[in-house]
Amino acid sequence: MPMRTLKGALSSRLHRKRAPKSVHCSELIYRPRPQKPGHIRLLSFNIQVGINTQQYRHYLTRSWQHLLPNSRRSRTLDQIAAALPDFDLVALQEADGGSLRSGFINQTEYLALKCQFPYWYHQLNRNLGKLAQHSNGLLSRFKPTILEDHKLPGLIPGRGAIVAQFGDPQDPLVVVMMHLALSQRARNIQLSYISDLVRAYNHVVLMGDMNTHADQLLNNSPLKGSDLHAVHSELNTFPSWRPSRSLDHILVSPSLKVHQVGVLNLPISDHLPVAVEVEVPQSVHLE
Repeated sequence: MPMRTLKGALSSRLHRKRAPKSVHCSELIYRPRPQKPGHIRLLSFNIQVGINTQQYRHYLTRSWQHLLPNSRRSRTLDQIAAALPDFDLVALQEADGGSLRSGFINQTEYLALKCQFPYWYHQLNRNLGKLAQHSNGLLSRFKPTILEDHKLPGLIPGRGAIVAQFGDPQDPLVVVMMHLALSQRARNIQLSYISDLVRAYNHVVLMGDMNTHADQLLNNSPLKGSDLHAVHSELNTFPSWRPSRSLDHILVSPSLKVHQVGVLNLPISDHLPVAVEVEVPQSVHLE
């Protein structure tokens, strides 16, 4: 195939629109707890499939854990679980959907059960069968009115976004949970896709491992001019043992009043989790 033809084919694949899949959360029995009306606490956490990474050499010495089970992994999951009960909506990246390396445990489901989240969904993005099931996860104390599974465009398949709507269908809170590509070109294509999804909504949250800093996201990507702002642009999340880069973000619309922001000192994965408490407008009717 001539190079110009190959380039055209690749460009077409990158920019191709993919139809979202409408999905349903799994639902569990849940005991309600006190909640400030209109407030929602969000957390985004790249859990690195439960691998405990504390220094750069662990990328080499513990790389086998990406394919094989490890007895420590369940303890790491329990440490992660200990940080989740205070939150209402959790976005997980690099969760395993239940393969050999995780002891055939769906890690999103495990954390939902452990922390009593009534609604959960796991998005399988790269299915390597029994060896590995690369996934994103959603844990929620609010029942989504709409839940969609989107496969993000890219040369290499395997990136996804979960889009959830909460509250009044006429004026919903729209939350997009994602894990973006490493290269800026592929990220911008994915952000263009996501920007099209949320353009018509007033109350938007984008959260996840975005693999770049907030300035690039808001000033040099398709999100420029979107009115979204980063709640913690000065707080670093990677690497967890000596944070020097801000790769994990929660971006919110101006209509969402921010009350608390923080990066949790929880150096379990190679990323630190980022958290925010926001107040949504009464028109959303969040229940």
